[in-house]
Amino acid sequence: MCAKALLICLLLLLFNLVNSGGDTEEFAFNGFHVANLSLDGMAAITPDGLLKLTNTTKLLTGHAFYPSPFRFRSSRDSSIFSFSSTFVMGIVSEDSELSGHGVVFVVSPTGDLRGAQGTQYMGLFNPSNNGNSTNHVLAVELDTVFNPEFGDINANHVGIDINSLRSYNSTPAGYFAGKDGGFRNLSLIGGDPVQVWVEYDGPSKQLDVSLSPMGVAKPAVPLLSSAVDLSDVVEELMHLGFSSSCDPFPTSHYILGWSFRMNGVAPALDLSRLPRLPRRSGEQRRKGLEIWISTAATVFVLAAVGAVVLAVRRRAKFSEVLEEWELEYGPNRLSYKELFQATKGFSDKELLGAGGFGTVYRGVLPTSKTEVAVKRVSHESRQGMREFIAEVASMGRLRHRNLVQLQGYCRRKGELLLAYDYMPNG
Repeated sequence: MCAKALLICLLLLLFNLVNSGGDTEEFAFNGFHVANLSLDGMAAITPDGLLKLTNTTKLLTGHAFYPSPFRFRSSRDSSIFSFSSTFVMGIVSEDSELSGHGVVFVVSPTGDLRGAQGTQYMGLFNPSNNGNSTNHVLAVELDTVFNPEFGDINANHVGIDINSLRSYNSTPAGYFAGKDGGFRNLSLIGGDPVQVWVEYDGPSKQLDVSLSPMGVAKPAVPLLSSAVDLSDVVEELMHLGFSSSCDPFPTSHYILGWSFRMNGVAPALDLSRLPRLPRRSGEQRRKGLEIWISTAATVFVLAAVGAVVLAVRRRAKFSEVLEEWELEYGPNRLSYKELFQATKGFSDKELLGAGGFGTVYRGVLPTSKTEVAVKRVSHESRQGMREFIAEVASMGRLRHRNLVQLQGYCRRKGELLLAYDYMPNG
């Protein structure tokens, strides 16, 4: 009976051990409005739901960790479970070509890294513990500063770090895309969101890191693929999070969304729900200036077109007709503009009379200040063009104290205008 009970206990224990290795633990944050993360340093959640690890304050760090640890192995001597994580990050620097240090995805036995140093240590280690095997830290760095003391390959790279900032493996930031699977460089400080995938396969002991611009599908070929045995690195319970520092140039580091799954593929992020990455201040000013210049140019063009149209209309308004007979018979030809101004725009207040012959207006010529009576008729009137020509030709040659003197005339479109001396009692 005792043997049977002991056997049952052993079977239950074995079941629990197997079951613990197959548990699926996961989370997904499409923005961080409701995320209960453990934050320290400069890290904060913005009103828009962004996880902001740093601001533009130099020499300081920021950390953000999931509030509770995950079980990465069933016992100290067992194999590491498979795990997968994806996140969208963005780096916004005040300078388009220079940046503070980048972002680090961290798997650590503790969520308290306040003893770490900023600058090139990225808030992960300090000069005394960098490289110690007792750190038990796995990290993926997305670094934007070249530090030769750590063997950095350039100022825009991705590295797998084990207990040290001297990367276990690293490569320039980029991704394999297109039908040909060609490599494309990807700037980590371009001001645009970048999606990152970190995946570890426990049975094969292989760690893969992939990245691409947000909205571009996960590349079929990972950027980094390293065979790495984490059995001496990862402990049973480990914390997940991010670390960053902004020295030497003012920089803000953001996480837009994050998901994780133990023993499976991380839940896909809903990119449409992620908060928007802010633009750099200089870029905002430049964008505003571009909009202002574009608006001003549009207004200027419209004003110029309006001025041309107005000038054309004004010229058309005062345009006149000139024929060969006028060179021989015409006395003083007056401009339509002169007569228009003289009669105050052919105002009704200046109207002297009207009839079948047309209308007569009182006026004062603007140049000579001579009072005139302006007769305004049309080509279709009973007087007609021939009578108009005859009157111009005859009256222009006749001068007598008992006759009303013709001062001038004008022809404009369908109008015929004659200007006589004004006779108050005539």
